[in-house]
Amino acid sequence: MKSKKLNLNIKKIRNDFPILSQKINGKDLVYFDNASTSQKPLSVIEKLSSYYKQTNANVHRGIHRLSEKATEEYEGVREKVRDFINARSTEEIIFVRNTTEALNLVMRGWAWSNLKKGDEVILTKMEHHSNIVPWQFLQQNGVRLKFIDLNQDGTLKMDDFDQLITKKTRLISATHVSNVLGTINPVKEISKMAHDNGSVFVLDAAQSVPHMPVDVKDIDSDFTAFSAHKMLGPTGIGILHAKKQILAETDPLLYGSDMIKEVGLTKTVFTDAPWKFETGTPNIADTIAFGASIEYLNEIGMDKIREHEKELTDYALLKLSNLSGVSFYGPTNPEIRGGVISFNMNNGKIKVHAHDIAQILDEDGIAIRSGHHCCMPLMKFLNVPATARASFYLYNTKEEVDRFVDALEKVKSVLKI
Repeated sequence: MKSKKLNLNIKKIRNDFPILSQKINGKDLVYFDNASTSQKPLSVIEKLSSYYKQTNANVHRGIHRLSEKATEEYEGVREKVRDFINARSTEEIIFVRNTTEALNLVMRGWAWSNLKKGDEVILTKMEHHSNIVPWQFLQQNGVRLKFIDLNQDGTLKMDDFDQLITKKTRLISATHVSNVLGTINPVKEISKMAHDNGSVFVLDAAQSVPHMPVDVKDIDSDFTAFSAHKMLGPTGIGILHAKKQILAETDPLLYGSDMIKEVGLTKTVFTDAPWKFETGTPNIADTIAFGASIEYLNEIGMDKIREHEKELTDYALLKLSNLSGVSFYGPTNPEIRGGVISFNMNNGKIKVHAHDIAQILDEDGIAIRSGHHCCMPLMKFLNVPATARASFYLYNTKEEVDRFVDALEKVKSVLKI
C-alpha cells in the first residue's frame, strides 16, 4: 500500500476544509461526528465541480472526447481504490452506493443462492444494522444466525468462535472497527478461522479503511465493504471488494444496461466483473471526486492518520476519566481502539439522555452524535437506550478535545448532575 509519509501538519490540513472555518452560535465549529460522515477538503469539492464544468458526459458508451475523458477518470478511480486497499486486481473493485448496498449485494448475490436450509452464518453483537438486517433475510431459507458475545471491555469473546463454528458454518461477517465501541477487531485472525473451516469471510470496513492502513490481501477477506463519504469523499459512492473467484459465484443485485455482452428477447449474457454488478448510469461525478479523496489521504499517509487519531483518542479518554459522572464504553487500550468514544452521563440518581448532551454541546458549536447509532442489539448489551458519541479524524485537535471536555462540565451544570 503506497502512501507518501509526511509530518501531520494539522493547521495546514484544517485550512483545506472550508466548513471547519465556520462558527456555530458564534463559536468555532468542533466537528466530532466523523464516524457518521467526514468533511470534504477543497481538492474533493473542486474535483466534483470541475467534472461538471469540463468533463460531464456518460461513461462506457460514447466515443466522443468528453465521454472518453469521463470514462478514463471514472475507471482510474477503480485503480486508486485497488492500490489503496492492496487488492489484487481492479476486477475485484465494484462501485456501489454505500457500505449497506455492498453488504446487501453479498447477501442477495452470493449467500441467497449458495446457502441452504441448515447452514449457519456467524455475526457479532457489535455489528451495525447494515451487517445484521440483510443476513436476517436468509432465515427465510432456513439459515441459522449465531452471534459472538462481547466482554465487558467491548472486545469480542474470541473463544466463542471455537464453540459456534461448525461444519454448517458457511459465512462469518464482522466489523473491523465498531462504530460505537471503537474496538478494533482481530479480523485477520477471524478470517483465518473462517477459511480453516471452509467458510466465507465478509468484512465491514466502513470504520477502518478511512482511518488506518487496510490490506485486504493480508486480512484475506473474501468480501470487503466501505463508503467514500466517511473518508473525505462524496456521499452516494461506496466499494465492494471481492476476490475474483468468488465473484464468479455471485449474481448481480440489479439488472439492466451497461452490464451485458448480449441481450436477446428471452436471454441475456452478462459482461465480466466488475461491470456485471454495475447497471445503469453510475454516479460518475462523485466517483471521480472520490479519487481526489484517496489522493489526499495518500498524500498525508494512512499510518500518520492512525497515529494521530490514536494519540487524540488516548488524550480524550484520559480527560474524560477525570470527569465525574461520565461513563464511556469500549477498550481503554489505544492499540485496539479507533477514534470513537461513546459515553453517557449521570450522578447515580439522574441519568441524562444522550440527546440532551448532544443538544447542549451543539449550543457550544460542538457536533457529536447521539442515539443507538444503528446498533440496537449492542445498546441492549450495554443496557442503555442510547449513547453520546464523539468521533475523531485527521483534522481534529487536542484543543478541540479540551473544548469538548469543558462543554461537558456545562452539561453537568445545566442538567444538575
